[in-house]
Amino acid sequence: MKHIILLGDGMADKPVDRIGGKTLLQHAKTPYMDLLARKGRTGRLITVPEGFPPGSEVANTAILGYDLNEVYEGRGPLEAASIGYEMADDDLALRCNIITLEDGHIITHNGGNLQTEDGDKLIGYLNDTLGSDRVRFITGIQYRHLLVIKGGNKHIVCAPPHDHPNEPWQPLLVKAEEGYAETEQTGRLTPQETADLINDLILRSQQLLPQHPYNKERASQGKRQANSIWPWSGGYRPSMKTIMQLWPQVQSGSVISAVDLIRGIGHYAGLDIVKVDGATGLSDTNYEGKAQAAIDALKTQDFVFLHVEASDEAGHDGDLELKIRTIEDFDKRIVRTIYEEVSQWDEEVCIAILPDHFTPVEMRIHVGDPVPFLIWHRSIKPDDVDRYDEVSCVGGAYGMLRLQEFMQTFTAPQPTTTE
Repeated sequence: MKHIILLGDGMADKPVDRIGGKTLLQHAKTPYMDLLARKGRTGRLITVPEGFPPGSEVANTAILGYDLNEVYEGRGPLEAASIGYEMADDDLALRCNIITLEDGHIITHNGGNLQTEDGDKLIGYLNDTLGSDRVRFITGIQYRHLLVIKGGNKHIVCAPPHDHPNEPWQPLLVKAEEGYAETEQTGRLTPQETADLINDLILRSQQLLPQHPYNKERASQGKRQANSIWPWSGGYRPSMKTIMQLWPQVQSGSVISAVDLIRGIGHYAGLDIVKVDGATGLSDTNYEGKAQAAIDALKTQDFVFLHVEASDEAGHDGDLELKIRTIEDFDKRIVRTIYEEVSQWDEEVCIAILPDHFTPVEMRIHVGDPVPFLIWHRSIKPDDVDRYDEVSCVGGAYGMLRLQEFMQTFTAPQPTTTE
């Protein structure tokens, strides 16, 4: 049996008064996810271990069956792997957003939906002006880039910008982690020295970026500027087993995503990274291209992890209508396409559908509540749930799973109608 995970990042949500107290999954038209819930088995999954932030780097790694206490090093190293930057042992790699500040507040975590071409120009400019033998800026995708500090110390406290929309930015500057006052390793900066260096880079970027022609043009048009860097989620080079080592049932596999973070997880997990033309990480992504890439990968491999970012971005923007549309697009343009194809194959394909975490549209941040999931294949024994949403899946046959239990369940033989 082959296996595919269809993950709608941040798709889960809280009840919203504007749509009659329903969640967005309850409100949206999702006939194919509902069909698979009706034909399959459902439950809920805790994706965020206690003591960890409810971020995509944590939740997606946990969904794939890793123990975060053993492998977690933050987003930076994962995105470095995706970009193709091979970290040295003394590197500290941090995700480096380019964000929008106005009147002393974080307005957006994405620089006004910065595009990769423009982000590359800004990162190159910053590397030319702020880079050194110790500091390097590296282009990623859109607003998501990389800051590498040679000899930096990971024991610092950083605020993810998407968790603090409309909040004052100055109280959120980097701080040294308590209990790590000294260097933990010869040749590294102390946590306080690392925090001071990053904060200096943030402040200097705020002087430089508004002077760049890109932002001057934006300002002349009355548009939001990409006017500050915001580094966060740093770590050292991780040590991870491959998916094939963790789960012997998986012999080969691919990851499909527009997001460097997910590609980086896939790199360390030993999965082939499939890049799709027109995959953007936003609501305009190439859904059909990603679905076809997943189908093609399943023809020669036995495991695929297909990740779609659009709902998470809409949730962070607080855009109710857009997030509903991204959920419906995920259902119609991803789930439908893949289900209708693989249900006709001679070899059975097991499909799982879930988000990694909640991104409530009225909160605009990640929340670590248990997420709803479904598992389906042609001969699975259905439970009594007939819809896929946060409420219906409470009554699913799988009950509440925790962390690695999802992959244990997903890759194990499933209860079948012939039993």
